[in-house]
Amino acid sequence: MQCIRRQPKRTVSQENILLEQSRRVAALNGIRLGLKDDKDLKFLLKGSHLLKVKSSSWRKERFYKLQEDCKTIWQESKKVLKSPESQIFSIEDIRDVRSGHKTEGMEKYAKDVPEYRCFSIIFKDQRKNLDLIASSEDDANHWIAGLGKIIAHSNSMNQKQKLQHWIHTCLRKADKNKDNKMSLKELKDFLKEVNIEVDDYHAKKIFQHCDKSKTEALEDDEIEEFYKILTERKEIDNIFHTYSDPEGFMSCQNLVRFLYEVQQEEDAVVAAPALIKRYEPNERAKRGNAMTKDGFLMYLLSDEGNIFNPSHRKVYQDMTQPLSHYLVSSSHNTYLMEDQITGPSSTEAYIRALTKGCRCVELDCWDGPNSEPIIYHGYTLTSKILFSDVIKAIKNYAFKTSPYPVIISLENHCSVEQQKVMAQHMTTILQDMLLVAPVDGNKSQFPSPEQLKGKILVKGKKLSRQEDPINGNNNLEAEDVSDEDEAAEIEDESVKTKVEQKGKSDTLKLAKELSDTVVYCKSVHFEGFDDPNHPRAFYEMSSFSESKALKLAQESGTSFIHHNVRHLSRIYPAGWRTDSSNYSPVDLWNVGCQIVALNFQTAGTEMDVYQGRFQDNGFSGYVLKPEFLRDEQTKFNPKSITEGTWGTKKKLLLKIISGQQLPKVNKSKNSIVDPKVTIEIHGVQQDNNKKQTKVIENNGFNPNWNEEFTFDIEIPALALVRFVVEDFDMSTKNDFIGQYTLPFTSLKQGYRHIHLLTKNGDPYSSSTLFVYINIQDCD
Repeated sequence: MQCIRRQPKRTVSQENILLEQSRRVAALNGIRLGLKDDKDLKFLLKGSHLLKVKSSSWRKERFYKLQEDCKTIWQESKKVLKSPESQIFSIEDIRDVRSGHKTEGMEKYAKDVPEYRCFSIIFKDQRKNLDLIASSEDDANHWIAGLGKIIAHSNSMNQKQKLQHWIHTCLRKADKNKDNKMSLKELKDFLKEVNIEVDDYHAKKIFQHCDKSKTEALEDDEIEEFYKILTERKEIDNIFHTYSDPEGFMSCQNLVRFLYEVQQEEDAVVAAPALIKRYEPNERAKRGNAMTKDGFLMYLLSDEGNIFNPSHRKVYQDMTQPLSHYLVSSSHNTYLMEDQITGPSSTEAYIRALTKGCRCVELDCWDGPNSEPIIYHGYTLTSKILFSDVIKAIKNYAFKTSPYPVIISLENHCSVEQQKVMAQHMTTILQDMLLVAPVDGNKSQFPSPEQLKGKILVKGKKLSRQEDPINGNNNLEAEDVSDEDEAAEIEDESVKTKVEQKGKSDTLKLAKELSDTVVYCKSVHFEGFDDPNHPRAFYEMSSFSESKALKLAQESGTSFIHHNVRHLSRIYPAGWRTDSSNYSPVDLWNVGCQIVALNFQTAGTEMDVYQGRFQDNGFSGYVLKPEFLRDEQTKFNPKSITEGTWGTKKKLLLKIISGQQLPKVNKSKNSIVDPKVTIEIHGVQQDNNKKQTKVIENNGFNPNWNEEFTFDIEIPALALVRFVVEDFDMSTKNDFIGQYTLPFTSLKQGYRHIHLLTKNGDPYSSSTLFVYINIQDCD
């Protein structure tokens, strides 16, 4: 039997010393965050009891406290087999802090408590919301304001500050006996903590170099010396020395030369003094209008040194063209949090999609109890939510991320009576947001996203005997319309059985009130591409399964493009994707399909590419299609590219230089990543390509590759570039570390940092790749 060695009990004076040290560290971290002596921060560091709410019968008191790193929250747990990690969550993982009854849990289980005492923590990943009740309004306000400040101040820290904060937190963690000194063993533990394996010889060499006092322990200035060695960026030093003088200054003139020659910045003369003013920390250099190595590194880590063109972070495209001329960020079965058969439905899924820039959400509507329509995936075991709750969530979050129109895509299976309730909920809840009449008398083509700002459009069935939605209605009360039942296409035996038992009908009785909410997006079955002599009304739109759409793209690419110049097309995943997996949207964007709906809850390459496309144009959810996809006379066919005005062919020269602070994949202390980078091109078939670097063993902290790659890009306007970092594993599938995807047309040239994203598309605080980009016209 193994004996557990007890830690010797500390004396009261030792405890007091440690407590004082902890307070000092917390105060220093507060200063780093720009929150010196902040009363909310002090309250969080002290901690308080909060009621954690899980259900109507589960409401228990737990203690919550901000730790001294000002980055993590400790939560009390009564679980028997709890791990220390399970009691901590990072503030970086928080997406939002909502006051009051703003989550489903609070709405259901805390209505008896005043809103001013309630708040919820919403996480970035698929973790459940943390619903909490404070003992007083003051306590709730401290938590809401304190967390809000820490998140805002952390986000506004530059990369160097984030790195410094992170490293000092790791140093503190490695200092096991909390004596503010670092032994050789603690130094080796620290290196493992920051994801780098150093053999004993090199660890000892670094240690001895820093241990100027020869005390066998590093302290104060010696730890700072160690920090400098660790964070040295030789690859950037080399670039800086090419343009700096012997005293270590880069003059404004030389910075202009670097920006113009290397970074391909056209406004280099104006940009250089502004960059010195913004990023140079040395006052002497700033007065002399010059830049030091530190300022140069700060610039390269900033937004101006990013691989993504900062001018594309705002809306810069023409937003006055017809709606059908744009790709629209769209979600499939938006209500689902997980799979298509048994997973939970939630209003939270709508909030997440809308805050990710989604502009078209889907509602599958069925008759519910008490004459209240419900939303769920018909014929399946997915949970049910109220239609009215979803409309409220859409109203509250539709325009928080983007001001441009939201489309509600209705799949309607309700009785006429409950359809009337649906129409009533939309009109009373959405009020002026709901578009109920044509804009500016426009009757021949779609209005523009600009004209539809702040408006919610309904896509659904329209009574066929009504006059067209653009020119008015008659008084018909209800009639049969063709039914569209995507749920019935699910390839699942239990679903098929239920569909057969129901006896699926091809028609549905439609209430006039619901019909009247449809103006520009009338759902119709696709009967083939337009006969030029009998064109369909522009507001008629069809939905296609991915397989049907891909078949049309393959066999009739140019006709599909012509169709999508005037009409909207919505694409949805195949029925066999019961696990909520996704298909590649690229081939459908290439033929101008606008509403290519993906399962937003499922992370992976397809969603990375999707979010990469829509981070363009200010993350507005609308991206203008290239000219050749907006021209009714176009001869472009992505499957058979001929000579034409599709843009100049490009050659992409790319050098993967180094990586910085890549996260651990396996949280075990001894697990160090072996990173490799893959570069993927997603576009027309000729452009699709993939190349990868060698594997760097045991170094996720500062791996160096220095490898060059070349890609030929036939149609730049349709291409996206994806950088993927993985932890190489000889025996099993590589583990995902991080990725970044962007449109080819948003690439900046020269030396750039790529700020990596997590599996769920959220930014890591300080994980980057350093690359060199050069784009040339092909002969």
